[in-house]
Amino acid sequence: MTSSRPRQETRAVLFDLDGTFADTAPDLGAALNHVLALHGRPPLALEVSRLQASHGSAGLLKLGFGIEPDHADFSALRDAFLAHYTAHICDRTTLFAGMAELINELERRGLPWGIVTNKPHRFTVPLMEALDMAARAACLVSGDTCAKAKPHPMPLLHAAATLGVAPEHCLYLGDDKRDMEAANAAGMPGIIAEYGYIAPQTALDSWLAAGSVASPLDLLGFINA
Repeated sequence: MTSSRPRQETRAVLFDLDGTFADTAPDLGAALNHVLALHGRPPLALEVSRLQASHGSAGLLKLGFGIEPDHADFSALRDAFLAHYTAHICDRTTLFAGMAELINELERRGLPWGIVTNKPHRFTVPLMEALDMAARAACLVSGDTCAKAKPHPMPLLHAAATLGVAPEHCLYLGDDKRDMEAANAAGMPGIIAEYGYIAPQTALDSWLAAGSVASPLDLLGFINA
């Protein structure tokens, strides 16, 4: 897609978590396969489940069982899924290649950074701690931190206020359309993480982002000092 450089000075950088900051799909897919096995169903390959990893338990259980949250069996399946995920939250999860270097460079430049995710707080914090990144983040905004989650702009506005930076001076990197919707609604330049959990042939131009990157370090090209 065509990229454009945000015009405002960049004073902070915010990241989505699943599919943007960290590759959580292996552990989320393993939790789904655990529940599938409990019900005598075959496992799904990681390349299949990873495209739903940004959509949490609801998206993954729909993929594996073809059910919505209003289905009678959903709560029990979700409980089993979340119990397994809690116990194995960072067995195979890693930072995306280049993310550690990007964070180091942001810190070298004195730019605060944080996480804005729809992942619940009870998973966000342990995962960031396991990745040795929780203490370094200037804010951790989870899906239940605010009254509304993305695509509502409230979490991004809350993060910007926490950092003491106006939204237009923040960059938000995410791999889902709702990330760009939230960024646009917040008046914050949104950048698409093309390396994330995005299905092939997705019409990224329709997301109305300020630009896109093929790898985390490419984000440095959008930072205006």
